[in-house]
Amino acid sequence: MRWGLWGAAAWLIVASMLFTATSAFTQTSVAADSAPALERLEGHGGPIRGINISKDGSLIFTSSFDNSVGVWSGADLSHIRWIEGHAAAVNVAIALDLKHHLTGGDDFKIMLRWPSGETKEVWDGHQGKVMDLAIGVGLVASAGWDGWIGLWPYTSDDPSQSDGDLAGPTPVFLKGHQSGVNAVAFAGEARETLYSASTDGTIREWDAPGQSLRRIVVKHGFGVNKLVLDEAAGWMAYGATDGVVRVLDLTSDEELVAFDDGRRPILAMALSPDRTRLAFGDGEGYITIVSTETWEIERDFRAVRRGPVWALAFLDEERVLSGGLDDFAAVWPIATGAAPKLPEAVSRRFHVDPETVSNGERQFARKCSVCHTLTPDSRRRAGPSLYGLFGRPAGTVDGYPYSNALTGTDIIWSPETLDKLFDIGPDHYTPGSKMPMQRIVNPDDRTDLITYLRAATDPDGDAPSEETAK
Repeated sequence: MRWGLWGAAAWLIVASMLFTATSAFTQTSVAADSAPALERLEGHGGPIRGINISKDGSLIFTSSFDNSVGVWSGADLSHIRWIEGHAAAVNVAIALDLKHHLTGGDDFKIMLRWPSGETKEVWDGHQGKVMDLAIGVGLVASAGWDGWIGLWPYTSDDPSQSDGDLAGPTPVFLKGHQSGVNAVAFAGEARETLYSASTDGTIREWDAPGQSLRRIVVKHGFGVNKLVLDEAAGWMAYGATDGVVRVLDLTSDEELVAFDDGRRPILAMALSPDRTRLAFGDGEGYITIVSTETWEIERDFRAVRRGPVWALAFLDEERVLSGGLDDFAAVWPIATGAAPKLPEAVSRRFHVDPETVSNGERQFARKCSVCHTLTPDSRRRAGPSLYGLFGRPAGTVDGYPYSNALTGTDIIWSPETLDKLFDIGPDHYTPGSKMPMQRIVNPDDRTDLITYLRAATDPDGDAPSEETAK
């Protein structure tokens, strides 16, 4: 479990380092003041990892590093509920049928949910984080970073229409990929064909009911992150770490077209409801919209000033949702009228100016602020609030779902215990807890962080700055 959490934290650290120097982007097609303002789905306490929309368009699911899923109305974008329960970042959430939702996360678990969001069942079996889910007929497929594809039996013949039950599925795992599986997709009239895309650089075709490999469709040296199918038109598109989106003929495997803008990696892909547009997002914050009728680029624009686009989904033929390092999903108008307007620079809590803040505050921003707040409210973060930290027994913030590793410990948070925590790392000091593996090797940095935390978390002291606390 700790590796899955570290993987999520590492993505944030690497992304913030890689894209700090990204240059500003100016829309040239229209004047800035004529571009439409962006709508946002706000409320998460961490970056957006995935966006999915139910088949009928009535529900939007946003999966986040804050360990939760937001459920929104597809009609008016209003917030409906939060889905909790995962012990780590959530990568995917989908509507399974009229009665159930499914979520998968970095804690290696798949959770079956009632419409209320309450957990009905937990599906265990993966030994790596769950990156994607797909619905077949009688089967749910899961993609895991253990290199496995899970097949979970479903009791209905038509999961898109059924309100049937999913009692206690026993999974079968398809093995063959040499490293993590990022995406899965069913195909065929009876959804008997399953495609899987992996960081090992291959796309594989499986006989799902027969639980066997048919063939390797793609094999090259770059990991494949995303996969989109249009069976009616007879093509498959996939995005890889080399920054290229390739479109293949499903019958001949011939490459129909490739899009290489020099920006890598490709991290998100989506097909419009009418299948006339393909969208993909990259690690440098751009969204590209392509016509699937002409295979020409219709729009190519920067969606964020710094950081990747991790998630994309079409609301309809004229709007696309995107998610990334920000705590919100943004709605982009893409089909007609003025070009999308890049929002003003977003101040992210883990980016601070070392010239204007103390070293202790800088250490907190870089090491702690993604998961923790300094205010009494934890604000939908992956970790509990640090307010009132000193003198508090570990694992005792009301309402936070701690792991047993912390609720059963006798640790009292103090300068000495915090120093040891960051000296040897949470994986050694609190093994089995949710904290990602990280150390602060320099003792002066540890001392400065602890000094800052003593002042910022003291209920009787001065409140922390709004930018740091939020």
